[in-house]
Amino acid sequence: MANHPVSPLAPAGLPALPAIAGLRFAAGCTGMRYKGRDDLMVAALDAGSTIAAVTTRNTMCSAPVEWCRAQARHGRARAIVVNAGNANVFTGRDGARAVERTARRTAALLGCAPGEVFVSSTGVIGMKLPVEKIEATLPALASALDAGGAERALRAIMTTDTFPKAAVRKARIGRTEVTIMGFCKGSGMIAPDMATMLGYVFTDARLPSSVLRALLRDGADASFNCMTVDGDTSTSDTVLLAATGKATHAAVRSAADPVLRDFRARLKDLLVELAQLVAKDGEGAQKFVTIRVSGGASDDSARKVALAIANSPLVKTAIAAGDANWGRVVMAIGKSGQPADRDRTSVRIGGVTIARRGDLVPGYDEAPVARHMAGRDILVEAEIGVGKGRATVWTCDLTHGYVDINGSYRS
Repeated sequence: MANHPVSPLAPAGLPALPAIAGLRFAAGCTGMRYKGRDDLMVAALDAGSTIAAVTTRNTMCSAPVEWCRAQARHGRARAIVVNAGNANVFTGRDGARAVERTARRTAALLGCAPGEVFVSSTGVIGMKLPVEKIEATLPALASALDAGGAERALRAIMTTDTFPKAAVRKARIGRTEVTIMGFCKGSGMIAPDMATMLGYVFTDARLPSSVLRALLRDGADASFNCMTVDGDTSTSDTVLLAATGKATHAAVRSAADPVLRDFRARLKDLLVELAQLVAKDGEGAQKFVTIRVSGGASDDSARKVALAIANSPLVKTAIAAGDANWGRVVMAIGKSGQPADRDRTSVRIGGVTIARRGDLVPGYDEAPVARHMAGRDILVEAEIGVGKGRATVWTCDLTHGYVDINGSYRS
């Protein structure tokens, strides 16, 4: 857990994390990097549970990411094991062997196949993972598994996070109420290229892995892929969606089944909340920023424009300083590489139109915009005049705190 002040954008508290039938948690301390705090969690799922994964597209991905990709093909899960402090990235064959050893040790303790164990790691890149410390800690965790242990498990996987991130929803599948509970960690090295941190979502719904894959892919595209902190896509990013199948609703065989309408909406809403929490805990963040782009050649094109604005250091530092420098927004639109009509582009900040159809609004008064920029929640809107594409993305400002945190990350 970070030794940095809690983000001023943190929510008032963590929601109560409900017990989900067929799911238990445990956490403990390996001492591999952090002293005196949990750094290893296990989530154990009952037999018959299904799972889906989305992972980073960073070509320097971690050994755990490669393992999860391979195991997700069969869609069965009995455990998720996550360590913090060491990312097990760029560690050669030793890294792959460490993942396999973790899976085999967990499988032996839980009485399942190693391929039903999913592994994630987060922390420093390029350091050998002391897997023997994980193996030595796992037996105690297997004995301590508890349906009420989600919060401790969540806190165990935090690195530079300043607050824990979790969300809960109730949904209906037919006449049956089901629970969706998710948590994630992420604060820096955050850019949308699925996924953008480590995230774990659980439900008692009875859904095949093929349905989970479709739901997670669509939900992630509307949430995590619309969020950025610093433009750097991590090597370790993984989001898993697991279903224990304990709910008693009728069988669902397709993600397009109308009976999933409410579940799909609630899942998307939960994922959006988690994505926004990550942006609100961006390293050194003082302001939460929503960027809306309309008039794009397509929704995807509009999103790329919005992300160009969101990832611009000049835009983000202006927001940090409360400077209503709208010219930087115009610059970022133009550098995005996406179609945009300069002479039909308009820019609004805090609901105030600053520029319209390629020119400054006559009599523009910066005072209300400056007042908006001094707040915690910032809204930037751009109409780029080439089509009907729309997108909304979330980010944070860029402060000296980001440099302080990342300049001392390995110390």
